Amino acid sequence: MTIENHTNGSAAIRLSGIYKSFTTAGESLTVLDNVNLSVTAGTIVALLGVSGSGKSTLLNIISGLIKPDRGELRLQGAASSDFNDWRRISYMFQEDRLLPWRSTLQNIEFALEAGSMTKSERRQRAREVLQLVNLSDFEKAFPYQLSGGMRSRVALARSLVTTPAILLMDEPFSRLDAQTRAQMHAELLRIHQVKPMTILFVTHDVEEAVVLADRVAVVSPRPATIRTIVDIDLARPRDPTRSEVTRYIQQLRDLI
Repeated sequence: MTIENHTNGSAAIRLSGIYKSFTTAGESLTVLDNVNLSVTAGTIVALLGVSGSGKSTLLNIISGLIKPDRGELRLQGAASSDFNDWRRISYMFQEDRLLPWRSTLQNIEFALEAGSMTKSERRQRAREVLQLVNLSDFEKAFPYQLSGGMRSRVALARSLVTTPAILLMDEPFSRLDAQTRAQMHAELLRIHQVKPMTILFVTHDVEEAVVLADRVAVVSPRPATIRTIVDIDLARPRDPTRSEVTRYIQQLRDLI
């Protein structure tokens, strides 16, 4: 079945007929089976499904880390084979992956070191992003001196410092407690208002998907395909205890 976003906006990400399998112990395991998805530029889209369904594999294909067996990936209108602006795609992983021997500022600068910016330019850009995530007072702190929420904000800042057009997020807040996770949701939405970008994030948390996303793509159990797409037609912020929000939460739970 082919299910796509049908909107008037341009597609930042378009997946058409994506298949992917891996060979394990001599046997082939199909992970993605005819995945079709279009993500409109500037929107926030959640990939929602049970753990192990292939959602992270899909992000890895979009980021260019792995290639599909069949199908087409287009990024900002260009075929992935012709796309040459990979630095405009950032990937925020489930683990914060901060370097323990580097300060907060140095961890953020790390994302810029492969480019042509001077040291002073990297430092200025890193400080601008630190201010954006409200961590300017902690630029000299090391990861062990930061709370879990602060570490997540540093990881987010490192993902933003390259000024991405597309931000991929693989369950980045799943290790946080409920209160800190809610704070990070609000932080992400605030930043998205200041710096609009396309965000595609993986989650198996239905409430998180409804609170954050414009659209939720429900992923079937492995081999993954897009089962359906649900538009979240609610203004933000979205209180998960309000009846109009809980209706979406229940709808998506029934679909998974």
